[in-house]
Amino acid sequence: MSFGIPLFISRKKMDLKILLIYFMAINIITFIAYARDKRLAKKPNARRIPEKTLLLLAAIGGSIGALIAMYTLRHKTLHKKFFLGVPAILLAQIALVVYLCLKISH
Repeated sequence: MSFGIPLFISRKKMDLKILLIYFMAINIITFIAYARDKRLAKKPNARRIPEKTLLLLAAIGGSIGALIAMYTLRHKTLHKKFFLGVPAILLAQIALVVYLCLKISH
């Protein structure tokens, strides 16, 4: 019954590939959301993207896209909940990944 081991390994690789695709997609979506909000901020009376939505996008995996957008577009960099919150979310996500990797490897 050697079929179980190769299938398990390929399943892990597939799961990792899906996870990487998710993180790439959510970071691109987050960057676009921040860019759109920046553009809407310049228009008077425009309906903007709520700050809760922008922070939620960072929290569900888009923190790198949020940080890149914040500093390349100079958007939300003066708001305390963003210039402290988004890096804190990223650090928490990194800590979670390290913890899960260590837990899986043992």
